Amino acid sequence: MSSDLVSRRCKPCEGGVTPLDADQAKKLLEALHTDWSLTDDGLNICRTFHFPAYSRSLGFLNAVAWIAITEGHHPDITLTYGSCTVCYTTHAIAGLSDNDFICAAKIDQIPLGDSV
Repeated sequence: MSSDLVSRRCKPCEGGVTPLDADQAKKLLEALHTDWSLTDDGLNICRTFHFPAYSRSLGFLNAVAWIAITEGHHPDITLTYGSCTVCYTTHAIAGLSDNDFICAAKIDQIPLGDSV
């Protein structure tokens, strides 16, 4: 299913659609790397990536930014010296949409090199 998500493109979302329910989100989460998790409130999916140096974290962040710009769907990102945390939600609907999982699957395709 991950390859299905990777092959899809995000659709613009300006509201007016129902967020995914918990069961739908859990099903889509199964298609992602096991390090992605659903927040307790069910409104976000997040994953933290670890790197041996700031430059590697920054390089990864730039790759994530490229996906965000290409797809028109932007995550919340926290960058530290040795890590980068990426969280997706669809703000326009105050919950999760397919777009969040599409972008997460594309991030899973980024080569991580010597991440820790």
